[in-house]
Amino acid sequence: MLTTAREQERKARQDRRFVSKETQTAAKYLRRIRELSGAPDGFDTFIDTLGRVYVDMKGADVPQGQKTIGTYCVMVPQELVYAAGAVPVKLCSGNYTAFSVGDDIAPRDACPLVKAVAGFRQTGLMPVYEDCSMMVVPITCDCKKKIAGMLGDRCEVVTMHIPAERGDDEIDRFTEQLYDLTARLEDVTGNRVTYSSLAEGFRRVGRAQYELSEFIRLKKQLPCLIRGTHAMTIMNAAAYMTADKWSEALHRVNSDLRKRAESKKTVTGRKLPRILLTGSPIVFPNMKIPLLIEEMGGIVAGDETCMGERGMYDPPVITDESFDGMMRSLANRSLRPCPCPTFADNSQRIYRLKQLIADNQIQGVIYHVLRGCLVYDFEYRLIEEELGRLGIPVIRLESDYNEEDVEQLRIRIEAFIELIKLGQAPEKRTAPRTGF
Repeated sequence: MLTTAREQERKARQDRRFVSKETQTAAKYLRRIRELSGAPDGFDTFIDTLGRVYVDMKGADVPQGQKTIGTYCVMVPQELVYAAGAVPVKLCSGNYTAFSVGDDIAPRDACPLVKAVAGFRQTGLMPVYEDCSMMVVPITCDCKKKIAGMLGDRCEVVTMHIPAERGDDEIDRFTEQLYDLTARLEDVTGNRVTYSSLAEGFRRVGRAQYELSEFIRLKKQLPCLIRGTHAMTIMNAAAYMTADKWSEALHRVNSDLRKRAESKKTVTGRKLPRILLTGSPIVFPNMKIPLLIEEMGGIVAGDETCMGERGMYDPPVITDESFDGMMRSLANRSLRPCPCPTFADNSQRIYRLKQLIADNQIQGVIYHVLRGCLVYDFEYRLIEEELGRLGIPVIRLESDYNEEDVEQLRIRIEAFIELIKLGQAPEKRTAPRTGF
């Protein structure tokens, strides 16, 4: 009995340390984001949402009585979850404290995002995770496959096979998986997914996509109407808000940005180097790279990461208005335009990057790689060559879920931005890990 009491007390101390470190880190990054000038009207809604989850340690902001479904990839259609009467919550994590716990569980070379997920699963202290009635894990890499198995002792887990190609046969099989997911959602929620409920799910997500398209249009203006760090914070907050609340809050932001455009009020009085951020996801509270870019005199004018605009950029195209037609449109939307490096042929991503560079008048690209994220790291060489043909400078930055690399990142980002200001592209590197 004494041993048990001591073990319980030790566990309680560990839990208190975990919560203290986790909330301190999140509060620090929220404070740094608040300190950036130029936040639009309505921005506090998104800050408050992230604070609720990571500082106040509460669950996602969902209607009372509705179940939450955790998702680990943007390829899970939100429309289906809403059609089942539940609320989707994105659970990919950028938490440093959970990463340190997961570092003792996952293999050394696993990516920090997966280690953070493993850390939250081990501690059981994060309400946004513990409140989930089911988790959906698309298998986009080997680490996701193994973490899906670990999560199964907490709640029901549904895995989704992501094909290597995007052909018609793959679309057919993915549509079948969506039907299977629908049945599992019905079992968990007790609600039937009907034609009308699915159409309502399309409407709710469609409104958010409309506001996002307007947000993207306003973001393209030069000089910038909004800082990239603020934009990325807005996109991260979408993980923990219903589509309705997020679109309402974004509508207020868009209204303010339109007023800024009319009055020619910009976030800076001078033109800053316009940076496109691509590569591994930037997930709150791991916001050090966009903050460093803008603290060092650049502006994040484009975000191609999967926690950014990509998650809701492509609305489904419905050519057949039957129930099956809507399901196939979700399968097509999830796979065909997706530039995720999990696909064998990812020329789609090259096209998308060129489009973003042209639309946002990008002057330099920062390619972010989380340590151990092989699928993104593998594509860097190809993208470096393609951008070289366009005369666009690019730098590869590898980071981890801690602050030990902040000064090294600061030095490299500052040098990269200064080279852009001088109109000089960095020299082509001759080895995978050296130089710019």
